[in-house]
Amino acid sequence: MDFTLDFTFLGKDLESWAIAAALTLGTTLGLHWLRRFVLHKLQTLSRRTDTVADDLVAKMLRKTYIAGMLAVSSYLGSLVLDLTDRQRLVVSRVAIAALILQLAIWGDTLLRAWRDRYLANGDNPRKSSRTIVCFLLRLALWVIAFLMVLDNFGFNITTLVASLGIGGIAVALAVQNILGDLFASLSIMLDKPFEIGDFIIVGDVLGSVEHIGLKTTRLRGLGGEQVIFSNGDLLKSRIHNHKRMATRRVAFVLRVAYGSSEQQLARIPVLIRDAVDAEPDAAFERAHFFNYGEWSLNFEVVYHFQSPDYIKHMDTQQAVLLGIYRRFEREGIRFAHPLSIVRLADLDGAALPDGAAMAPPPASFRH
Repeated sequence: MDFTLDFTFLGKDLESWAIAAALTLGTTLGLHWLRRFVLHKLQTLSRRTDTVADDLVAKMLRKTYIAGMLAVSSYLGSLVLDLTDRQRLVVSRVAIAALILQLAIWGDTLLRAWRDRYLANGDNPRKSSRTIVCFLLRLALWVIAFLMVLDNFGFNITTLVASLGIGGIAVALAVQNILGDLFASLSIMLDKPFEIGDFIIVGDVLGSVEHIGLKTTRLRGLGGEQVIFSNGDLLKSRIHNHKRMATRRVAFVLRVAYGSSEQQLARIPVLIRDAVDAEPDAAFERAHFFNYGEWSLNFEVVYHFQSPDYIKHMDTQQAVLLGIYRRFEREGIRFAHPLSIVRLADLDGAALPDGAAMAPPPASFRH
Protein backbone atom coordinates (compact mmCIF):
# COMPACT_ATOMS: atom_id res chain seq x y z
CA MET A 1 0.00 0.00 0.00
CA ASP A 2 1.42 3.39 -0.99
CA PHE A 3 0.80 6.46 1.10
CA THR A 4 1.33 9.84 -0.48
CA LEU A 5 1.72 12.91 1.72
CA ASP A 6 0.61 15.90 -0.25
CA PHE A 7 1.11 18.98 2.00
CA THR A 8 1.98 22.50 0.92
CA PHE A 9 2.46 25.83 2.72
CA LEU A 10 2.69 29.16 0.89
CA GLY A 11 2.90 27.19 -2.29
CA LYS A 12 5.95 25.13 -1.16
CA ASP A 13 5.91 21.41 -0.42
CA LEU A 14 6.90 19.86 2.89
CA GLU A 15 10.24 18.59 1.61
CA SER A 16 11.39 22.12 0.63
CA TRP A 17 10.36 23.48 4.00
CA ALA A 18 12.19 20.66 5.77
CA ILE A 19 15.41 21.36 3.85
CA ALA A 20 15.14 25.10 4.52
CA ALA A 21 14.48 24.50 8.24
CA ALA A 22 17.40 22.06 8.49
CA LEU A 23 19.73 24.51 6.75
CA THR A 24 18.56 27.36 9.02
CA LEU A 25 18.94 25.31 12.19
CA GLY A 26 22.30 23.89 11.13
CA THR A 27 23.70 27.32 10.26
CA THR A 28 22.47 28.77 13.56
CA LEU A 29 24.02 25.94 15.57
CA GLY A 30 27.24 26.26 13.57
CA LEU A 31 27.50 30.00 14.22
CA HIS A 32 26.72 29.47 17.90
CA TRP A 33 29.41 26.77 18.21
CA LEU A 34 31.92 28.97 16.35
CA ARG A 35 31.17 31.84 18.74
CA ARG A 36 31.76 29.66 21.81
CA PHE A 37 34.95 28.18 20.33
CA VAL A 38 36.46 31.58 19.55
CA LEU A 39 35.45 32.88 22.99
CA HIS A 40 37.21 29.96 24.68
CA LYS A 41 40.37 30.56 22.65
CA LEU A 42 40.34 34.28 23.40
CA GLN A 43 39.88 33.70 27.14
CA THR A 44 42.85 31.35 27.10
CA LEU A 45 44.91 33.89 25.15
CA SER A 46 43.93 36.83 27.39
CA ARG A 47 45.26 35.01 30.47
CA ARG A 48 48.70 34.79 28.83
CA THR A 49 48.92 38.29 27.36
CA ASP A 50 48.33 41.88 28.46
CA THR A 51 46.94 43.10 25.13
CA VAL A 52 43.59 44.86 24.95
CA ALA A 53 42.47 43.63 21.51
CA ASP A 54 41.62 40.09 22.62
CA ASP A 55 39.56 41.39 25.55
CA LEU A 56 37.61 43.74 23.27
CA VAL A 57 36.87 40.99 20.74
CA ALA A 58 35.72 38.70 23.57
CA LYS A 59 33.32 41.38 24.83
CA MET A 60 31.94 41.84 21.33
CA LEU A 61 31.36 38.11 20.90
CA ARG A 62 29.55 37.93 24.23
CA LYS A 63 27.15 40.53 22.82
CA THR A 64 26.42 38.41 19.73
CA TYR A 65 22.77 37.39 20.09
CA ILE A 66 21.11 34.24 18.85
CA ALA A 67 18.32 36.30 17.22
CA GLY A 68 20.81 37.87 14.82
CA MET A 69 22.30 34.48 13.98
CA LEU A 70 18.83 33.08 13.37
CA ALA A 71 17.90 35.97 11.05
CA VAL A 72 21.02 35.47 8.91
CA SER A 73 20.55 31.68 8.93
CA SER A 74 16.93 32.09 7.86
CA TYR A 75 18.05 34.06 4.84
CA LEU A 76 20.48 31.30 3.89
CA GLY A 77 17.72 28.70 4.40
CA SER A 78 15.35 30.69 2.21
CA LEU A 79 17.72 30.31 -0.73
CA VAL A 80 16.58 26.69 -1.24
CA LEU A 81 12.97 27.80 -1.45
CA ASP A 82 11.40 29.00 -4.64
CA LEU A 83 10.15 32.30 -3.25
CA THR A 84 8.57 35.16 -5.09
CA ASP A 85 10.50 38.39 -5.49
CA ARG A 86 8.41 40.07 -2.81
CA GLN A 87 8.91 37.23 -0.33
CA ARG A 88 12.66 37.12 -0.97
CA LEU A 89 12.84 40.91 -0.53
CA VAL A 90 11.14 40.68 2.88
CA VAL A 91 13.48 37.92 4.06
CA SER A 92 16.60 39.78 2.87
CA ARG A 93 15.48 43.01 4.50
CA VAL A 94 14.90 41.28 7.83
CA ALA A 95 18.37 39.67 7.62
CA ILE A 96 20.06 42.98 6.73
CA ALA A 97 18.23 44.77 9.57
CA ALA A 98 19.38 42.10 12.03
CA LEU A 99 22.96 42.45 10.74
CA ILE A 100 22.85 46.25 11.11
CA LEU A 101 21.56 45.96 14.67
CA GLN A 102 24.23 43.42 15.54
CA LEU A 103 26.95 45.71 14.16
CA ALA A 104 25.51 48.58 16.20
CA ILE A 105 25.58 46.43 19.33
CA TRP A 106 29.25 45.58 18.67
CA GLY A 107 30.10 49.24 18.17
CA ASP A 108 28.24 50.21 21.35
CA THR A 109 30.15 47.52 23.24
CA LEU A 110 33.48 48.86 21.98
CA LEU A 111 32.62 52.44 23.00
CA ARG A 112 31.56 51.40 26.49
CA ALA A 113 34.69 49.26 26.87
CA TRP A 114 36.82 52.30 25.87
CA ARG A 115 35.03 54.44 28.46
CA ASP A 116 35.28 51.84 31.23
CA ARG A 117 38.95 51.21 30.52
CA TYR A 118 39.91 54.87 31.05
CA LEU A 119 37.73 55.22 34.13
CA ALA A 120 39.18 52.02 35.60
CA ASN A 121 42.69 53.44 35.16
CA GLY A 122 41.91 56.12 37.71
CA ASP A 123 41.33 58.93 35.23
CA ASN A 124 38.80 60.44 37.64
CA PRO A 125 39.53 64.11 36.80
CA ARG A 126 38.19 63.53 33.29
CA LYS A 127 35.43 61.09 34.17
CA SER A 128 32.57 63.41 33.24
CA SER A 129 34.18 64.48 29.96
CA ARG A 130 34.88 60.94 28.83
CA THR A 131 31.38 59.92 29.83
CA ILE A 132 29.77 62.64 27.72
CA VAL A 133 32.03 61.88 24.73
CA CYS A 134 31.07 58.21 24.95
CA PHE A 135 27.39 59.15 25.23
CA LEU A 136 27.53 61.38 22.14
CA LEU A 137 29.35 58.73 20.11
CA ARG A 138 26.86 56.05 21.15
CA LEU A 139 23.95 58.35 20.34
CA ALA A 140 25.37 59.04 16.89
CA LEU A 141 25.94 55.30 16.34
CA TRP A 142 22.37 54.34 17.20
CA VAL A 143 20.85 57.20 15.20
CA ILE A 144 22.83 56.10 12.14
CA ALA A 145 21.83 52.46 12.70
CA PHE A 146 18.17 53.44 13.09
CA LEU A 147 18.22 55.45 9.86
CA MET A 148 19.93 52.58 8.00
CA VAL A 149 17.26 50.13 9.20
CA LEU A 150 14.49 52.48 8.06
CA ASP A 151 16.19 52.94 4.69
CA ASN A 152 16.59 49.17 4.41
CA PHE A 153 12.83 48.70 4.83
CA GLY A 154 12.15 51.19 2.06
CA PHE A 155 11.29 54.31 4.05
CA ASN A 156 12.29 57.65 2.55
CA ILE A 157 14.63 58.98 5.23
CA THR A 158 15.50 62.19 3.36
CA THR A 159 12.53 64.03 4.86
CA LEU A 160 13.25 62.56 8.29
CA VAL A 161 16.90 63.63 8.14
CA ALA A 162 15.87 67.14 7.09
CA SER A 163 13.35 67.31 9.93
CA LEU A 164 15.97 66.14 12.41
CA GLY A 165 18.36 68.79 11.08
CA ILE A 166 15.81 71.58 11.47
CA GLY A 167 14.85 70.35 14.94
CA GLY A 168 18.51 70.09 15.92
CA ILE A 169 19.15 73.68 14.83
CA ALA A 170 16.17 74.89 16.86
CA VAL A 171 17.34 73.02 19.96
CA ALA A 172 20.91 74.25 19.47
CA LEU A 173 19.73 77.87 19.31
CA ALA A 174 17.65 77.40 22.45
CA VAL A 175 20.51 75.93 24.51
CA GLN A 176 23.49 77.50 22.75
CA ASN A 177 25.11 78.65 26.01
CA ILE A 178 24.90 75.16 27.50
CA LEU A 179 26.15 73.58 24.27
CA GLY A 180 28.97 76.15 24.12
CA ASP A 181 30.14 75.17 27.59
CA LEU A 182 29.74 71.48 26.72
CA PHE A 183 31.90 71.72 23.62
CA ALA A 184 34.37 73.86 25.55
CA SER A 185 34.60 71.02 28.06
CA LEU A 186 35.34 68.60 25.22
CA SER A 187 37.97 71.01 23.92
CA ILE A 188 39.61 71.13 27.37
CA MET A 189 39.58 67.33 27.48
CA LEU A 190 41.15 66.93 24.03
CA ASP A 191 43.58 69.87 23.99
CA LYS A 192 44.40 69.79 27.74
CA PRO A 193 45.46 73.42 28.33
CA PHE A 194 45.34 72.55 32.04
CA GLU A 195 44.55 69.57 34.25
CA ILE A 196 43.43 68.89 37.80
CA GLY A 197 46.04 70.23 40.23
CA ASP A 198 47.58 72.79 37.83
CA PHE A 199 48.17 76.29 39.20
CA ILE A 200 46.78 78.75 36.66
CA ILE A 201 46.17 82.49 36.38
CA VAL A 202 43.04 83.68 34.56
CA GLY A 203 42.83 87.47 34.44
CA ASP A 204 43.29 88.60 38.05
CA VAL A 205 42.33 85.21 39.53
CA LEU A 206 45.03 82.82 40.76
CA GLY A 207 44.33 79.30 41.93
CA SER A 208 44.68 75.54 41.58
CA VAL A 209 42.28 73.63 39.33
CA GLU A 210 39.99 71.47 41.47
CA HIS A 211 37.34 70.22 39.06
CA ILE A 212 36.68 70.21 35.31
CA GLY A 213 33.00 69.58 34.67
CA LEU A 214 30.70 69.57 31.67
CA LYS A 215 29.68 73.22 32.18
CA THR A 216 32.07 74.76 34.71
CA THR A 217 35.66 74.58 35.91
CA ARG A 218 36.41 75.27 39.57
CA LEU A 219 39.57 76.83 40.99
CA ARG A 220 40.70 77.05 44.60
CA GLY A 221 41.90 80.62 45.09
CA LEU A 222 44.89 81.68 47.18
CA GLY A 223 42.53 82.97 49.88
CA GLY A 224 40.84 79.57 50.15
CA GLU A 225 37.71 80.57 48.23
CA GLN A 226 36.38 78.57 45.30
CA VAL A 227 36.24 80.43 41.98
CA ILE A 228 33.89 79.03 39.32
CA PHE A 229 34.30 79.73 35.60
CA SER A 230 32.02 78.60 32.79
CA ASN A 231 34.08 76.55 30.36
CA GLY A 232 33.21 78.81 27.44
CA ASP A 233 34.36 81.96 29.23
CA LEU A 234 37.48 80.21 30.49
CA LEU A 235 38.67 79.25 27.00
CA LYS A 236 38.08 82.82 25.79
CA SER A 237 40.51 84.12 28.45
CA ARG A 238 44.29 84.15 28.43
CA ILE A 239 45.41 81.32 30.74
CA HIS A 240 48.82 81.22 32.43
CA ASN A 241 49.66 77.64 33.49
CA HIS A 242 52.46 77.90 36.04
CA LYS A 243 52.72 74.17 36.68
CA ARG A 244 54.06 73.61 33.17
CA MET A 245 56.90 76.07 33.51
CA ALA A 246 60.25 74.38 32.90
CA THR A 247 62.09 77.35 34.48
CA ARG A 248 61.09 80.56 36.22
CA ARG A 249 62.82 83.84 35.25
CA VAL A 250 63.54 86.00 38.27
CA ALA A 251 64.47 89.70 37.88
CA PHE A 252 64.89 92.32 40.58
CA VAL A 253 66.69 95.63 41.24
CA LEU A 254 69.30 96.26 43.96
CA ARG A 255 69.69 99.88 45.06
CA VAL A 256 73.12 100.89 46.36
CA ALA A 257 73.76 104.13 48.27
CA TYR A 258 75.50 107.06 46.65
CA GLY A 259 79.00 107.48 48.01
CA SER A 260 80.08 103.89 47.27
CA SER A 261 83.54 103.70 45.76
CA GLU A 262 84.28 102.70 42.19
CA GLN A 263 85.97 99.52 43.40
CA GLN A 264 82.86 98.57 45.39
CA LEU A 265 80.58 99.18 42.40
CA ALA A 266 82.81 97.04 40.20
CA ARG A 267 82.70 94.22 42.78
CA ILE A 268 78.91 94.14 43.08
CA PRO A 269 78.16 92.01 39.92
CA VAL A 270 80.77 89.46 41.07
CA LEU A 271 79.25 89.27 44.55
CA ILE A 272 75.77 88.80 43.11
CA ARG A 273 76.98 86.02 40.79
CA ASP A 274 78.60 84.23 43.74
CA ALA A 275 75.37 84.45 45.77
CA VAL A 276 73.25 83.06 42.91
CA ASP A 277 75.73 80.30 41.98
CA ALA A 278 75.72 79.12 45.59
CA GLU A 279 72.13 77.86 45.08
CA PRO A 280 71.90 74.54 43.17
CA ASP A 281 68.56 75.31 41.44
CA ALA A 282 69.50 78.86 40.36
CA ALA A 283 71.24 79.67 37.05
CA PHE A 284 72.83 83.13 36.95
CA GLU A 285 72.17 85.19 33.80
CA ARG A 286 73.42 88.76 34.43
CA ALA A 287 73.90 91.62 36.88
CA HIS A 288 74.53 95.16 35.61
CA PHE A 289 74.80 98.70 36.96
CA PHE A 290 72.09 100.07 34.67
CA ASN A 291 71.17 103.60 35.80
CA TYR A 292 71.49 106.44 38.31
CA GLY A 293 68.37 106.78 40.41
CA GLU A 294 67.16 109.84 42.26
CA TRP A 295 68.54 108.50 45.52
CA SER A 296 70.35 105.25 44.57
CA LEU A 297 72.72 103.53 42.17
CA ASN A 298 70.61 100.78 40.57
CA PHE A 299 71.76 97.25 39.63
CA GLU A 300 69.49 94.92 37.65
CA VAL A 301 69.82 91.20 38.47
CA VAL A 302 68.41 88.30 36.43
CA TYR A 303 68.66 84.57 37.12
CA HIS A 304 66.61 81.46 36.28
CA PHE A 305 65.13 79.06 38.80
CA GLN A 306 65.14 75.50 37.44
CA SER A 307 61.79 74.30 38.81
CA PRO A 308 58.12 75.30 38.53
CA ASP A 309 57.59 74.82 42.29
CA TYR A 310 56.66 78.20 43.74
CA ILE A 311 57.58 77.38 47.36
CA LYS A 312 61.04 76.18 46.33
CA HIS A 313 61.41 79.29 44.20
CA MET A 314 60.71 81.52 47.21
CA ASP A 315 63.14 79.52 49.37
CA THR A 316 65.86 80.01 46.77
CA GLN A 317 65.01 83.70 46.37
CA GLN A 318 65.37 84.18 50.11
CA ALA A 319 68.71 82.35 50.16
CA VAL A 320 70.02 84.48 47.27
CA LEU A 321 68.99 87.75 48.93
CA LEU A 322 70.53 86.72 52.25
CA GLY A 323 73.73 85.72 50.45
CA ILE A 324 73.92 89.13 48.77
CA TYR A 325 73.28 90.86 52.10
CA ARG A 326 76.12 88.97 53.81
CA ARG A 327 78.56 89.74 51.01
CA PHE A 328 77.64 93.42 50.97
CA GLU A 329 78.19 93.67 54.74
CA ARG A 330 81.58 92.00 54.39
CA GLU A 331 82.59 94.45 51.64
CA GLY A 332 81.18 97.48 53.45
CA ILE A 333 78.66 98.24 50.69
CA ARG A 334 75.59 100.13 51.89
CA PHE A 335 72.09 99.67 50.54
CA ALA A 336 70.28 102.86 49.59
CA HIS A 337 67.05 103.98 51.21
CA PRO A 338 64.74 106.82 50.18
CA LEU A 339 65.71 110.25 51.51
CA SER A 340 64.65 113.83 50.85
CA ILE A 341 66.59 117.10 51.18
CA VAL A 342 64.73 120.16 52.44
CA ARG A 343 66.45 123.56 52.01
CA LEU A 344 65.24 126.56 54.02
CA ALA A 345 65.05 129.86 52.20
CA ASP A 346 67.18 132.79 53.50
CA LEU A 347 65.05 135.44 55.24
CA ASP A 348 67.45 138.22 54.05
CA GLY A 349 68.23 139.40 57.55
CA ALA A 350 64.60 139.99 58.53
CA ALA A 351 64.44 141.37 62.04
CA LEU A 352 63.11 139.33 64.87
CA PRO A 353 60.93 140.77 67.58
CA ASP A 354 62.68 143.12 70.03
CA GLY A 355 65.27 143.96 67.29
CA ALA A 356 67.10 140.57 67.55
CA ALA A 357 68.74 139.35 64.35
CA MET A 358 67.85 135.82 63.16
CA ALA A 359 70.67 133.33 63.00
CA PRO A 360 71.24 131.83 59.56
CA PRO A 361 69.43 128.49 59.15
CA PRO A 362 71.31 125.20 58.59
CA ALA A 363 72.06 124.38 54.97
CA SER A 364 69.86 121.24 54.83
CA PHE A 365 67.97 118.61 56.77
CA ARG A 366 68.11 114.91 55.82
CA HIS A 367 65.19 112.58 56.52
